Amino acid sequence: MAALGLLGAVLVGCGGQAGETAPSKEPASASPSARPSAAAAGPKPARAPAAPPTMAPGPGGLTPVYARRAAGSPKSAEKVVALTFDADMTADQGPRAARGERFDNPQLIATLRRLEVDATVFMTGRWAEEYPDQARSIGGDPRFEIANHSYSHYAFASPCYGLPTVPGPDMTADVQRAFDAFRDAGAVNVVPYFRFPGGCYDDAALRALGPAGVTAVQWDVVSGDAFAKDADAVAEQVLDGVKPGSLVVMHCTRSAAPVTEQAIRRIVPELRARGYRFVKVSELMSG
Repeated sequence: MAALGLLGAVLVGCGGQAGETAPSKEPASASPSARPSAAAAGPKPARAPAAPPTMAPGPGGLTPVYARRAAGSPKSAEKVVALTFDADMTADQGPRAARGERFDNPQLIATLRRLEVDATVFMTGRWAEEYPDQARSIGGDPRFEIANHSYSHYAFASPCYGLPTVPGPDMTADVQRAFDAFRDAGAVNVVPYFRFPGGCYDDAALRALGPAGVTAVQWDVVSGDAFAKDADAVAEQVLDGVKPGSLVVMHCTRSAAPVTEQAIRRIVPELRARGYRFVKVSELMSG
């Protein structure tokens, strides 16, 4: 689950800049006489989807960390906000799921669809294994993208809210195991972003994850939905915190965040009334 304290830093860059990807250069146009006719050229091949934006690694290959759209960027004043939802499930919670405890929240996903909200779901591999049909549905819907929240939801730094800790040498394998679970479930819209369980990390974790080639994604607005029972309090915390370019952390786990869907039904129309548009992390980072 996400850490409960607000992050002070707006962007933890580790040497890279958000969305800093080199634009591809088109070849110089040929002269009219050298251009083939449309008939000779034949149909144009379909253009491959653009790769999701990422940040450049930091010094020594440190995994870069993104928390919100950077102030001063070309689109920093644009009224956009990224709602993100952590689909948490630890490696050892299978028996609890077998007894009927629900770590999913299909009603939340249905409400996001009904309200036409684009969003990013940070999913654990164990969640995808428990709910493969939902993982495939979320990962096949163009409104959503699936990002990595580790396989086991064990911490990558200690202490971290009492979570067990993944050993440093096993961190990259844990992340890859989650990506494998998404693929096995049939999810398509998977992006190379990673959220540390509990939001806990240190330089050792950033260094250990370097080979994974991911951009770590934190947040600047904590919803407070974890274990909350008052949907209005959650909604007010989000509404009070959102600014242009914000990134909000919420949860897609009924057992641990039972009022999130109800809060969303208030958050979305009120932010839209203020002129906000909802985007996925990939679009936020592209700005």
